Formats: sequence, C-alpha cells, structure tokens
Amino acid sequence: MLCAGGTGGGDHGTLCDGLPVGGTIGLMNVRRLAAVDMYGSRGTTRRRRIILAEFLVGVVVMVTWGVWLLSSSNDLGSRAFGLWLTGAGLNYAPLSTYALMLMRPGALDAELAGVDTNLELRRYTVLQLWVFVPLSLVVFTIRDTLARRRAGTTAP
Repeated sequence: MLCAGGTGGGDHGTLCDGLPVGGTIGLMNVRRLAAVDMYGSRGTTRRRRIILAEFLVGVVVMVTWGVWLLSSSNDLGSRAFGLWLTGAGLNYAPLSTYALMLMRPGALDAELAGVDTNLELRRYTVLQLWVFVPLSLVVFTIRDTLARRRAGTTAP
C-alpha cells in the first residue's frame, strides 16, 4: 500500500511503513498479504483462524513432504519436486509468523486501518501467487526487515 502521493506501477514511491519501492515486486509486502488474507472481505474471527491454520499446516506438511521426497527418492523428478515443495512450503513460515502476530486483539485492525481492503484484496489475490515461487516470500521478508533496519524503524 503506497502512502498518499505515491504511485504504483513502475514509478518509485514509499510504502506507508517507510520502505522504498518500485514496480510490482517492490510492492509485495508479506505482512500485508497475511493481513489481507486473514481479513478477507468481512474480517470474521472464523476466517482469521482458518487462514492461520492454512499457513501453519502449509509449512508443516509441505516442508515435511518435501524433505521426505528429497531424502527417499532416487529419481531426479521426485527430488526436484521435493526441493520445490520444501521451498514453497518455507514461504508459509513468514506468513505464519505474521498471522500469529496479527491474531493479537486489535493487531489486524491496526494493520489495516485506513486501507481499502477490497482494493488490497484484489491486488493481493494476484500477488499471492508468489507463494508458488520457492523461497520468494522468505526473500521478500528478509528484504523488508533489512530495509527497516537501515531506515531505523523496528515495526514489522
């Protein structure tokens, strides 16, 4: 989400948390993805719990299955699939972490305060496909954490 005066697309702006961005990849904010996914269109407690469970199960099942395939398979195809499963499953780790943080009372509402959730829901519906690119969300989270440290802010 860009702050007032920021623009999307190829222009350079800043995220509301102070991080510089440019282009679609730069606009990917893993914490916002988790928040928007948990909120959905109505923000029910039931949806929050379901999404949290999805993220946690995603990490455990995909990584476990991927590691098992990597260690027990003999053919290249199964090992490649195991490697992909492990990398894609690790994408659920930062989502799970943020979801756990956003489950605290008031945290999700504070994260989405002043945000057009319908617009963000449409945007992150496409951007969530990054979960299929192994380790992409992990890299985005590390990038954002390092940028925050350089900027001197600590809020995730």
